[in-house]
Amino acid sequence: MFFRKGFLMKNQTAWHLIHTKPRQEKTACEQLERQGFTTYLPLIRQQGPTNQQIIPLFPRYLFIRLTAGLDDWTPIRSTRGVSSLVRVGMNPAIISEHLIKAIQQRADGDGFHKPATKKLTKGDRIRLISGPFAEYEAIFSEQRAENRAIILLNLIGKQNRIEVPTESFIICN
Repeated sequence: MFFRKGFLMKNQTAWHLIHTKPRQEKTACEQLERQGFTTYLPLIRQQGPTNQQIIPLFPRYLFIRLTAGLDDWTPIRSTRGVSSLVRVGMNPAIISEHLIKAIQQRADGDGFHKPATKKLTKGDRIRLISGPFAEYEAIFSEQRAENRAIILLNLIGKQNRIEVPTESFIICN
């Protein structure tokens, strides 16, 4: 399980998820670190049309490590770039330490993640990692443009053709 609802005991530390304003992940990360919080923003080095770009692995999200009873969580929501703390019901979602370590281990020596190098072929299984269908699995159908793809997503018992950005999914093993 990637995140769970949970209650932290006093002085217990856990990772949580911050939802940021559009394209303000780096700003939110910098501002939270200035306030003394520990954050983690996984980044991808991606070749753009004219130059290399550094973009978030999970657009509009970053991780924050908080200690119950010690950290003052109230300034988080008014921090520049932050939209909200992701919650399950009324409680902040707790992100698995195992998941954070797995993400960190997949980074290269410079701390960057690399986009999938495998050439996608029709029928490959993918998992959406951002957008309204995040965490859904789908089937790759065709490359539309350099950064767009057509996928087949099963919704309500019907297979739908949807065009999505290529950075919004990862290849399933």
